[in-house]
Amino acid sequence: MANEPLHPADYEEPTCLLCMQQGAEPVPIGRILEKLDDYFHFKDFAAAERHLHYWLAEAEQNGDLRGQFSLQNELMGFYRKTGKKEQAIAHAAKAVALVDKLDNAGSISAGTAYVNTATVYQNFDMPEQAIGWFQKALPIYESSLPKTDKRLGALYNNLGLTLTALHRYPEARESYEKALSVMAHVPGGKPEIAMTCLNLADTLSAEQGLDAEKQVQELLDRAYDCLCDEEAPRDGYYAFVCEKCAPVFGYYGCFLQEADLQKKVREILERT
Repeated sequence: MANEPLHPADYEEPTCLLCMQQGAEPVPIGRILEKLDDYFHFKDFAAAERHLHYWLAEAEQNGDLRGQFSLQNELMGFYRKTGKKEQAIAHAAKAVALVDKLDNAGSISAGTAYVNTATVYQNFDMPEQAIGWFQKALPIYESSLPKTDKRLGALYNNLGLTLTALHRYPEARESYEKALSVMAHVPGGKPEIAMTCLNLADTLSAEQGLDAEKQVQELLDRAYDCLCDEEAPRDGYYAFVCEKCAPVFGYYGCFLQEADLQKKVREILERT
């Protein structure tokens, strides 16, 4: 599909006279994210980047701090996914700074900004910087979210990855077990359980070597069973998880499982 120039009229909300009088017109975050999803669907990353910066400038001009906060979070995620370290870290710092301006340091949205910041550092192999942000988010999520909330499970899983990178293996295993406990109660949570099982297998392998062979195999079997479970919708996210998990099975010599997951990915992509 050919790239089309970005036209603000495509997604601008009608002007709100009351907001104009108050001098703080909010940007249309819902519609902005919908359009962003369209760009990601077609892998039009250049347009996605322009789109986010356009609306960030609008939010700044309007004095819309909440809009700026949302867009800074989206931008750090965008640059993390596209491998641009300096930009990702810069937007993470700006998102965190807005937490104080908004006076919402104990809120779930603040916790999410801390998680997003930690994930940026984790993605760029900076576990020493990531761990503090995960630990800052943890009490917020644990006190504010139900013990069956997917976001809490994801935090435990990502914290486990960072602890493993720091060779803090017992703490990592404990964090993964918490993630599994949460995701066991999340509807459609089987793909996340699979990823956590594989992460735990890697941690055990790094910690114990061949002594963990039996436990590792059990975790691989559990992960594969979760990915084959009919409960998981065969959608784009499922394909993403299978694509991510497939090489892990290959690493451990489970080549049939690796090939099957790759086949599932192809079938979904061809269908969509």
